[in-house]
Amino acid sequence: MIDKYRQLFNSQFTDKKYQELKDDIASDFDYEPSFRMGETPFFISNELKTQLLEGCADIIKLIQQKDFKKLTDKSLELNHKVPNEDEHTTFLSIDFGICEENGVVVPKLIEVQGFPSLYNYQNNLYEKFKNHYPFLSELTPFINDITPQEYLETLEEVICNNHPKENVILLEIEPEKQNTKIDFYYCRRDIGIPIVCVTQLIKKGKELFYKNENGDEIRVKRIYNRVIFDELDLRTDLKLNFNFSDELDVEWAGHPNWFFRISKFILPFLKGKYFIETILLSDLKQIPEDLENYVLKPLFSFSGSGVIFHVKKEDIEAVVEKELYILQKKVNYIPIVQSPDGKVKCELRVLGVWKKGDATPTLLCNLARLSRGEMIGVKFNKDKDWVGGTLALFEKNN
Repeated sequence: MIDKYRQLFNSQFTDKKYQELKDDIASDFDYEPSFRMGETPFFISNELKTQLLEGCADIIKLIQQKDFKKLTDKSLELNHKVPNEDEHTTFLSIDFGICEENGVVVPKLIEVQGFPSLYNYQNNLYEKFKNHYPFLSELTPFINDITPQEYLETLEEVICNNHPKENVILLEIEPEKQNTKIDFYYCRRDIGIPIVCVTQLIKKGKELFYKNENGDEIRVKRIYNRVIFDELDLRTDLKLNFNFSDELDVEWAGHPNWFFRISKFILPFLKGKYFIETILLSDLKQIPEDLENYVLKPLFSFSGSGVIFHVKKEDIEAVVEKELYILQKKVNYIPIVQSPDGKVKCELRVLGVWKKGDATPTLLCNLARLSRGEMIGVKFNKDKDWVGGTLALFEKNN
């Protein structure tokens, strides 16, 4: 989208430099991410950035409504409800597809989540890209032109809430087996908190503890939650010493209830030029004749699981729990990123946090995904290059 930087990057790109970029990341923890890293950043014009921020503002306006909790209470009735919910979400991830509508490039909201994403990895990915392409220091992945140091300070504030680092944990299901573990490693290194598996927590009364490297029991006062209940529900083999529905004397950085409240559940409430026509299956009066123009999605799945891209009438009729699915109009992703052999589609995730005491969330950084396939996910992009996870870069405000 910024021709100057696209041409500069492509003229300097080689497969060798791409491998060196991957080796640079792998060198930090002697581990290369299991997800595919995209070869290039996505260069975003000020015009597109303005559109993205307008779309984010409309979403934030909805979640700031006084009756938002009442509006989304049903999402908790359909799922797990965890006690001691805070006033608002801590994290906000907003996914836009870069699309074409009436011959014009426009971002369209694909998904929104009240759940953390790769906040630590993205910051480090920016540094790695600059190592190999120094001219990228002229650009920034940060929404409001903050410095990497300010970004980390903000992240530490929302994750730790001034607690001693040993009393704050990153909680996940078997973290060593997760695709996103590179982000956990950077979080442990840059924020300084331990990574703990759900099976390692010890409950005593209302208090939770974990054992540190010396075998000492350490009190957990705040949890940076990365657990997805979808995955937890499937793991009947795991033995937990506590239950998420227990009354616990613990704070949450990312209270689990917000994963459900701010999710595909709110898409039908969003109207406007940046939003896609979406309807709850339980509210569907008549199945559309042109189903080839729709996608069927479960409300609370993660990483694209359960999505039916080529919807048939029988697929809709086969859904038993219709209040747990949406039917969404397809959008036309536009191939926009110039690779050495054609253009590539892109999806952008804006990453925000909502500090305690603030009236509104703060948009911080971003994550981008490149695709040549029918959809953005990994399974649609096997054996292709110039696809995968990357970040978008904006022009700095002078």
